[in-house]
Amino acid sequence: MRLYIGNGRTRALTDHTLLQCKLCLITPIGVKIGLFLEARRLRQISQECGRPIAILVDLAGPKIRLGKLPQDLIECHRGEEFRFRADGESTGPYELTSNYSALVEELSEGDHVMLADGQVSMRVTRIEEGVAHCEVVQPGAIRSRQGINLPGVKLSVKAITTEDRENAIWAAQNKIDFIGLSFVRSAKEIKELKQYVSDQGSAAMVIAKIEKPEALEALEEIVEAADAVMVARGDLGVEIDVAQTPMVQKRIIKVCQQYSKPVIVATQMLDSMHRSLQPTRAEVTDVANAILDGTDACMLSGETAIGQYPRETVEMMNRIMLATERGLSETTAQAPGSARIAAVHPVTRAVVLGAAQIAKELAAKLVVIATHSGKTARIKAKQRDFIPTVGISDSEQTLCQLALYWGIIPIRGITMDDKGQIREAIEAWGVADGCLAAGDRVVFVVGTGLATLAHNVVSVHEVRE
Repeated sequence: MRLYIGNGRTRALTDHTLLQCKLCLITPIGVKIGLFLEARRLRQISQECGRPIAILVDLAGPKIRLGKLPQDLIECHRGEEFRFRADGESTGPYELTSNYSALVEELSEGDHVMLADGQVSMRVTRIEEGVAHCEVVQPGAIRSRQGINLPGVKLSVKAITTEDRENAIWAAQNKIDFIGLSFVRSAKEIKELKQYVSDQGSAAMVIAKIEKPEALEALEEIVEAADAVMVARGDLGVEIDVAQTPMVQKRIIKVCQQYSKPVIVATQMLDSMHRSLQPTRAEVTDVANAILDGTDACMLSGETAIGQYPRETVEMMNRIMLATERGLSETTAQAPGSARIAAVHPVTRAVVLGAAQIAKELAAKLVVIATHSGKTARIKAKQRDFIPTVGISDSEQTLCQLALYWGIIPIRGITMDDKGQIREAIEAWGVADGCLAAGDRVVFVVGTGLATLAHNVVSVHEVRE
């Protein structure tokens, strides 16, 4: 599960509730000291409970927003004309500005301008003298600073803003595990951010948020370039026909499976729990279907950032996930060899696939993946073979990043120096946890970077009396 933490919001959640989450997201808006305290509290809870929790920082990207309105809220009625100005401030109720100076220049007659998360729609009727004249097609209310979506309009705005770069530096300095880039349009943008993050000395993974039609056109290239992907259904459902969203979601998940990349489904999953203790039946089904499609994590956003019942929402999401996964069968698993995995040693890949088969043949209770980079665990996660899998690493950041991988349980405190010590530590942990008993078999895979010449080793261990 993925959880959005609004500023100061961790105080509304118990430690136990936070530990039901794989990954927590914080958005760098405003003063960074509040974000630092949120991140520190999450790290503290993680250490005290011995369970790695990943932190994701969400970069805003080239988000276009309305400027300040003369009145904070303006009702837009069907047929009314509004004017977008290229510069200056709104001087009347029908004049609008934005934070993107080239907006009017890049609009054309017939383009649609979507406001208030798609609740309000305007059509450009003409462009003249630095002003775009727009007619209200779908009425509603707009507020200052709300987002602007421009379906089908090719924008020249930079993918990574100056503010994004500053926030990426902050994320690197605070050892954040994942950095998400909004409004991705090409693989080049992902590669640029990955290089920038690496130049800051950070090992953070980059998540591509799929929100633009251009991203769908270059989907395979983006998925291949990114470390993980988010189906960001909020803006995506405005940028494309909302009726297409379900099939687009399935397509994105399928491509991520092909490239063995973790994928998150995001936005409005339990939206009614902003104000209700119970979700709608449709929302419950939405969460379950995302799991059945093969997502690695589901997202809670406004429900936990500003909703009235953040703790209850997390618990409900957890209940739905557990109930759905109990009903899964191995028919959802991929066929061996169906995934494309870049930058993974072929021996590593073959050994992990073989280890899964050995575990099935021997009815092993547990598979243990020892990995430095996490790539070996990624291969195992995409098999969906339903054998409980533990991930161990000599890197604290890798342990946290493993939290996003489906079916991988990252555990701390196991030394990587000696295979015998690993076996003894896992046996002690498993018996104490109740998942192992005398006579149970455990399959061990030593991952890339920990074995000589990067070749992996599989071994089978029986728990002693």
